[in-house]
Amino acid sequence: MRSVNSFARGFAVLCAVIGVFCVSVFAQGSSGIIVQKRSAMPVVGPNGLYCGGYIQQSAISSGNKIIGGSEEAERYNFSENNFVYINMGASKGVNVGDVFSVVRPKGQVESRWTNKDVGFYVQEVGALQVVAVKSDYSVARVKFSCASFLLGDLVQLRENRTSPLIDNSAKFDQWADPSGKANGRILMGRENSETLSQNSIAYVDLGSEENVRVGDKLTVYRPLGKGNLMKTPEKESVSARDEGFHSNTYRGGKFSNQSSRKSGDTASGQMVTTYDAKRDRPAIRKIVGEAVVINVKERSATVVITQNTQEIHTGDWVEIQ
Repeated sequence: MRSVNSFARGFAVLCAVIGVFCVSVFAQGSSGIIVQKRSAMPVVGPNGLYCGGYIQQSAISSGNKIIGGSEEAERYNFSENNFVYINMGASKGVNVGDVFSVVRPKGQVESRWTNKDVGFYVQEVGALQVVAVKSDYSVARVKFSCASFLLGDLVQLRENRTSPLIDNSAKFDQWADPSGKANGRILMGRENSETLSQNSIAYVDLGSEENVRVGDKLTVYRPLGKGNLMKTPEKESVSARDEGFHSNTYRGGKFSNQSSRKSGDTASGQMVTTYDAKRDRPAIRKIVGEAVVINVKERSATVVITQNTQEIHTGDWVEIQ
């Protein structure tokens, strides 16, 4: 009996090993490397998470700042692994090993896309780690940089952030109906980009006042027929008087394959234009992408574009899904 049980256990183990092997084989790509597919992954990496910037409405603390650099005689800006001085020391409770964020307020945001007073834009410059503490100041090493550090940049308490997860298996619905939730506009892109695509960082005029939360998905859309980068052609069709579409006898005329429909039950009326065809149609929106919220302030949020069907523009609408 013992030998039978041992055989059964051994057979079960063998089946499990074979099963794992089969799964591994099916997961192999053409290169022979095993690829593990994950359905949920972070929507943004550390650069986007801590370098995205934000638009803040409430006042920012401006007392703590960078006051010097170890090589300030040779340079005006500083980057990773450079040493700088901050006006925070033991008297303010600073300890060796403390990590602080460095930010640079850039000014009030005045956007043609919203009537809301969303506040002022704050650029996230990077992070410092304290290596030596004195009474009234400390020495810190630039731990990582999103941009060059400048004297006068503000030192803030470090925010611990977690990237939302995105389900890669979820299907993007290009024809989704409106959710009925809060709508807003894309105010601007990071570094003032006006056209955005996948992984771009942008700012919208929806915030905690609209109950927006980190991880919320936004549908990006615009009214159908809007948002072209170039002018539409001046003429949508040809007439009997147009050149270049005709034979010597019939020109192009009303029977050209580029001529428009005539109105009336017997096609005896006026030419039907594109403008006529659009008249009285219901409001139709064109969905051009999706975004996920990675940071929320009072009247705005920082988002990352996760999918797009074409270029996304500042001024496009967003809706909470």
